[in-house]
Amino acid sequence: MGKRGKRGRRGGNLVKIIRTLPITGQGGPAIALALGNFDGVHRGHQAMLRRVVEAASDLDLVPAVMTFEPMAREYFALKAEPTTASAGSLPRLPPRLLPLRNRLERIAEIGIARIHLMRFDARLAAMDAETFAGDLLEQRLNVRWLLIGHGARFGKDREGGLDFLWSRANTFTLEAMAMVEIDGARVSSTAVREALAASDFARAERLLGRSYTITGRVTHGDARGRAIGFPTMNLPLTFKPPLSGVFAVRVHGLGAVREGVANLGVRPSVKAAGIRPVLETHVFDFDKDAYGRRIEVEFVEKLREEIRFADMAALAKQIEDDVCRAREVFSPMLCAAS
Repeated sequence: MGKRGKRGRRGGNLVKIIRTLPITGQGGPAIALALGNFDGVHRGHQAMLRRVVEAASDLDLVPAVMTFEPMAREYFALKAEPTTASAGSLPRLPPRLLPLRNRLERIAEIGIARIHLMRFDARLAAMDAETFAGDLLEQRLNVRWLLIGHGARFGKDREGGLDFLWSRANTFTLEAMAMVEIDGARVSSTAVREALAASDFARAERLLGRSYTITGRVTHGDARGRAIGFPTMNLPLTFKPPLSGVFAVRVHGLGAVREGVANLGVRPSVKAAGIRPVLETHVFDFDKDAYGRRIEVEFVEKLREEIRFADMAALAKQIEDDVCRAREVFSPMLCAAS
């Protein structure tokens, strides 16, 4: 990866991911920019990104996005409550809908050519609204068309917003994104998190425009599942997910779509409290080596909460019941008939 950024795929094209700022007056391409966190890249975000691509095409600009890592709310949560947990745990942060890689992939899929990935740190948190708009957007990024949401805030103490930009938009055209509604309610990342926390996967799918999934690369676990007859594919998570428990799932990335049962959480029967969450998936009727493969786990129905068991025999019995219930989600009466 070069100093400025790297290129990744967006459909059949390349997207440029830029992690550092150009020097003022460097003469970068004029861009149409969408500004936001884009957590989940839900249907509201998708409409916003499509509008940027449309405007860029009309005005002969480069379609671009500015987003942040960590997100501002994560930065301030860590600042307010520094973690003292062990190296294997996650700090107490708000739930995140997508890991960074998936967020960038979904942004790029819509046709964005450049993603300015800003590190949200003390310097950015202290930047006043005038510097953010004038120096960062106008001078350094060469923004000529800007799209933000009605509630978007920026600058130190969240002093900047639509009214501020309307008052000083001299070198770029400003547009406020129209609100997107589903079932009479505004589409938002908060609404998606609430649907997932309630295990309402049908509503989450309507808000996201796709099924809710977690994607990752299969790693070696402690082989406890295999020892009791239920081998699992393990995806350690680097973010706090918006749901936990045991679920009937579909697994993509193993050739044909497979069905299975998954535990998402901290595995209280085998791990100490505070450990990083793991997504452990037992794939039905599959015994091939999947280590290192990138899989996508689609959540279909919640079966139960995570619970602690007295011993491994009790855990094995519960997993057997979970497997039966998950199979019935996909093939009703299967377990009853057997």
